[in-house]
This record gives sequence, C-alpha cells and structure tokens, in this order.
Amino acid sequence: MTAILLSLVLTPFCLLILGLAWFLAALGVYIRDITQFLGTAVTALMFLSPIFFPSSALPEWLRPFLVFNPIALPVEEARNVLIWGRAPACAALGLYSAAALLIAMSGFFWFQKTRKGFADVV
Repeated sequence: MTAILLSLVLTPFCLLILGLAWFLAALGVYIRDITQFLGTAVTALMFLSPIFFPSSALPEWLRPFLVFNPIALPVEEARNVLIWGRAPACAALGLYSAAALLIAMSGFFWFQKTRKGFADVV
C-alpha cells in the first residue's frame, strides 16, 4: 500500500535534478570542460550514497554526513516505502522538498538569465 507514496518521494528529487540540469546546461555552454568533471562527480555520488548498502551499515560517526549527499534521502525513503512498507519521514522530506524547489527555481532563473548569450558563445 505504501508504494503509492513513491511519487511523493521522487517528486522533490526530480525537481532537484531539473534545477541542476538547467544550471549545468547553461554553465556548460560557457565552460566546455564541465562534462569531464560531471561524469566523475555523478559516479562518486552514486558510490557514496546508500544505493548498494543501507545507511545502517555505515559506522555511527559517518551517518550525519549522508545529509550532504543529495541522493541519499530519496534512496532511503524509496527503500522505506517500497521494501519495508513504512511511510516516508515527513520532516526530512519537507526540508528536502523546500531545498529542491529553491534549487529548481534558481536553476531556471540562471538559465533564463544566461540564455541570451548562448548564440554569441556557440
């Protein structure tokens, strides 16, 4: 039954990805070498997030650092909703949603501000 809540977990993550995509697309026009850095960064984030392991497998002193990984909360909450049948943590998901909305709006405004110069650079 809790699988219905998966869209509630994934919507803020999609907003975050959309905002980052707008920001990096605009930045990539001006800085061409960003694609080499981005592939490495995404791979590192994937291996440092709890995709292949549960966060409970980490030592206690490392768990607070998962807050800085933008992939960690959606992965953990999707696991809770789909596998364990628990409702998502509303407080953490609310803060994540607010931050994701802020990043999406910032990325959109950055893209709109910089798109006027795309033709000159390309």
